[in-house]
Amino acid sequence: MSEEEVSKGVAVVVSGPSGVGKGTICREVLKHLDNVYLSVSATTRRKGPNEADGGDYWYITRDEFAERIEKGMFLEYAEVFGSLYGTPKDKLEQALSAGKAAIMEIDVQGGRQVKAVYPDAVMIFILAPTQRELAERMKNRGRENEKSAQRRLGEAGSEIAAAWQYYEHMVINDDLAEAVNEVVQIITGARKRKEYLESLGNEAE
Repeated sequence: MSEEEVSKGVAVVVSGPSGVGKGTICREVLKHLDNVYLSVSATTRRKGPNEADGGDYWYITRDEFAERIEKGMFLEYAEVFGSLYGTPKDKLEQALSAGKAAIMEIDVQGGRQVKAVYPDAVMIFILAPTQRELAERMKNRGRENEKSAQRRLGEAGSEIAAAWQYYEHMVINDDLAEAVNEVVQIITGARKRKEYLESLGNEAE
């Protein structure tokens, strides 16, 4: 699909450390904005007890993932903590061509890949108020053992350092409603800027 065909929509990347609440924020943003698409990533990790296939992720095998890479079916993909994650390209391009804000909840590696494809992508990084708060949230999720949680906390520092280089917007998730409102305002502002720039282009023609 050409860049002109997908230019109507706004690509939005939302990243952040494990347990920071980025998934909750993305789902809440859908309730406050019209014409929005939330991308569902494919992953090779095991499905959690309260997760749904096609809702939280598309759960596939490593062989299936490798086949999709070979066919060029991912916009971006990365290996994170031993599992592969990838953003399906076709549905995202359809959403952008329909003029939607396409939100991708992905890691920093994937965010950098998306930015290379869509230079005007809106880059949002979610932070916890403190590292102690992040550790507590991770513990409350009940997904990791102590060793896994410590590894993820250690990785969080590297993610945050990288985010300061590649992400324009840093949102602290201290109060959920405030964080959701901030993300909504960021996306709304990006849409208005895009509409304004497109109107200037139309006038020039």
